[in-house]
Amino acid sequence: QVQLVESGGGVVQPGGSLRLSCAAFGRTFSDYNMAWFRQAPGKEREFVAAVSRIGVDTYYPDSVKGRFIISRDNAKNTVYLQMDSLKLEDTAVYYCAAERSFGAPSEFDYYYNAWGQGTQVTVSS
Repeated sequence: QVQLVESGGGVVQPGGSLRLSCAAFGRTFSDYNMAWFRQAPGKEREFVAAVSRIGVDTYYPDSVKGRFIISRDNAKNTVYLQMDSLKLEDTAVYYCAAERSFGAPSEFDYYYNAWGQGTQVTVSS
């Protein structure tokens, strides 16, 4: 099973930017679709972004489309989430997830069988 470690969270003002990183250990990174999910207090976990195994295809919900960019570097076993124009409602714990699949990445969390510990992102004025 791949192991995932997120970093890069923090506190930022509305309109600001953050870049999250997720390093993978233990398995062949390019065998996995990768995704970011988030969970705010009192809310269900929400899909944020996904990228296919070789990084060609990316997927976003409307809530972050145009503001967030997911990318991956298979040579470094790392996936990134660039978050721009952050809003108060982006405040959440952000989780990196891995799905061992030869198909397109899923937006549903139950397809992902490896998760990081989460990193807190707080957008506050």
